[in-house]
Amino acid sequence: VPNLQGPRYVSPVPSGGFVVSEECGDVKVFMSSCKLLCSLSSKYGHQFGNPAGVCVDTDGSILVADEQRRTVHLFPDHGDPVCLVSTGLRRPAGMACSSSGHLFVADTVENCVKVFKYCVRPP
Repeated sequence: VPNLQGPRYVSPVPSGGFVVSEECGDVKVFMSSCKLLCSLSSKYGHQFGNPAGVCVDTDGSILVADEQRRTVHLFPDHGDPVCLVSTGLRRPAGMACSSSGHLFVADTVENCVKVFKYCVRPP
């Protein structure tokens, strides 16, 4: 996939595509054919500081850790972004989410993985 601006983290999307964070830039979603589907900053009007870890949950929502802003936002397929974590992170990096609604965030300053529960619906 050419023409990325400092690609950092990548995660598969259930539809067969993938999502990529770009350093000091944007988060882009690609189809399985490697064709650009959308840019999250354009689609949602969201400004990232320094997007880092990305993952996709079982609902197909994209979660993005912002290293500079020390936050994690959820970008649903439809609707507005939701800030899931706004405190307690010093430098969020890699992320993963489980089918039971847990979010795992590596915090590189505190040398640990922090676990958050963000989904109250049963899997």
